[in-house]
Amino acid sequence: MSTENKPSRLAALLERVKHFSARDVVLRIENGVKRLRFFVEKARETYYRLVVLNNETFEEVGSYKLSIFNFYVALSALFVGFTMLGMLLIAFTPMKKLIPGYGGYGSERAVFNLYDKVETLEQKEAANEIYIKNLSKRLVGQLETEKDVPKPIASSGPDSTINTAPSAEELQIRASGGGDIFPADNKDVKPDIEGKAIRVGGRNDRLESMFLQSPVSGEVLLGFSMDKKHFGVDISAQKNTAIKAVADGFVIASDWTLETGNTIAVQHSNNVVSFYKHNSSLLKKTGDKVKVGEAIAIIGNTGEHSSGPHVHFELWKDGKAVNPQEYIRF
Repeated sequence: MSTENKPSRLAALLERVKHFSARDVVLRIENGVKRLRFFVEKARETYYRLVVLNNETFEEVGSYKLSIFNFYVALSALFVGFTMLGMLLIAFTPMKKLIPGYGGYGSERAVFNLYDKVETLEQKEAANEIYIKNLSKRLVGQLETEKDVPKPIASSGPDSTINTAPSAEELQIRASGGGDIFPADNKDVKPDIEGKAIRVGGRNDRLESMFLQSPVSGEVLLGFSMDKKHFGVDISAQKNTAIKAVADGFVIASDWTLETGNTIAVQHSNNVVSFYKHNSSLLKKTGDKVKVGEAIAIIGNTGEHSSGPHVHFELWKDGKAVNPQEYIRF
């Protein structure tokens, strides 16, 4: 029987909708608005009193006049206030991390920042370990030797046919300061022709502004003297001690002569050239790029002008020999 009633009820509803006009819709909306207005006015005009009594003496502590409308407004205001407070807490406090998918970009950025900080700390820690290791070796006298550096490049032996005077290449490097005998566009590049000095920077600052490391730790046997034509300092050290570059640069000469033995020269920035003479062997060849503190030779006693294991170190600036002891602490 219920199955028979369903089609009849549906048909009756369709019949009512068919005869339902726009006027009826407007009337029903107006009636709904009137009822709502009546309810609001009744709520505003109907008051209630909330009385607070003492539970023991039944003394009236306080009374409050309330209405349904005021209660609804107060409840709505509290709801809106708590909603805004929650949104502010989520937007401007770490509570947003508790919501999945919210503030993901900020979290990723924080992770990247932490990763960079950790990487920086690791680099500083590695540098400190190297510094402490080298310092401890120096304190106990365990200096770097030939075993601690790469295999040296085989150097040529003495030859009676070699001229004992400085080579034309060395004289040219000294006279030019190492940086002005090329075209101006040859900067920070390795030259195609061996034997030429290399311009490693366009600036020409004062020598005091450069950081120069001691080529070897030892005692200065003979100082700089222009009168005696001794254009460098002689530094003694233990046998097989590694000689290091005083600054970044390029090797512009790496050869053997009867007068100075195994000699190597490095071109640095600001038209500065450094010479290292009387070495037992050379670790770099012409054109190699070297870093400050990198081993370039092994201390020795080669050449006619050498009487014991030491290194003759010269420093030239703008084609003029300078006293290395004024700029480097040996």
